[in-house]
Amino acid sequence: MAPTAPAGGYTDINRAHWTLRYLPGWARPYAKLARWDRPIGIWLLMLPCWWGLALAIGPNWGRLAGWMALLALGALAMRGAGCTWNDIVDRKVDAQVERTRTRPLPSGEVKLHQALIWMATQCVVGALILFKLNKFAGGVALASLLLVAIYPAMKRFTWWPQFILGLAFNWGALVGYAAITETLARSAIALYAGGVAWTLVYDTIYAMQDQRDDAVIGVRSTARRFAERPRAWLSLFAGIAVLLWGVTGWHAGMSVLYFAVLAVVAGHFLWQIALLKPSDPADCLMRFKSNAQVGVLLTIALLAGRFAL
Repeated sequence: MAPTAPAGGYTDINRAHWTLRYLPGWARPYAKLARWDRPIGIWLLMLPCWWGLALAIGPNWGRLAGWMALLALGALAMRGAGCTWNDIVDRKVDAQVERTRTRPLPSGEVKLHQALIWMATQCVVGALILFKLNKFAGGVALASLLLVAIYPAMKRFTWWPQFILGLAFNWGALVGYAAITETLARSAIALYAGGVAWTLVYDTIYAMQDQRDDAVIGVRSTARRFAERPRAWLSLFAGIAVLLWGVTGWHAGMSVLYFAVLAVVAGHFLWQIALLKPSDPADCLMRFKSNAQVGVLLTIALLAGRFAL
């Protein structure tokens, strides 16, 4: 369901989501900070973790399910912590953007010290997951915190904040692989790099919603940087993603089934980019959300690629 619009205008808060309908009133602002009303971000952070697991384990269903559940919990906690930190850093900018001015901090629903406590609480949950990882995987996971910390400020200094987000959001591919193998292989690195290119596709589309406001307040993004030729650049990013995921399959010795499903992923990118309406926020949001399907398809590809025809 698309976000609803209050009297003040367009908002990215989904007031119809169950977390905002059934949670106690005092808890709802914290759910908004963690973006529980918009689970697409959880999927986009969690699915690369599952890719790494699928690449390392294959269809060993019992073992795979346990690890998937564990890293899903970690993704839920760390995505919430990251969103809370993003809102803390961006609270003054968010107050100037139509889509974000109703978020808990700029609207006054939550005080700064309360948001900091909530962020720390979610980080503690994420830290507990680390104790389940081997030392190498734990070290890989900790290395991502620098990217999480600097991402919110990048939109003020570079036209490529989506690239930094891609580095952070796809880190789980490395963590998932390292959790099983206690090492990193070329296939895992190619998988991760393809995920970064994928993020450049979906987050550029997401940023298209804010191009007008971002231009007024001076926030940079790939959506603004490539506004004159959005389809050409999105096609380039998507092509790089598919190419790198093809390299992943080649290094991992995947069967033809992997490449068959990867062709479906390429078709999904084609659908997104060919029919995209860059000036229509609702269309951009719909196509952004559809990238959960890309992540699921790649998970299926990695599992199917272990079966020989």
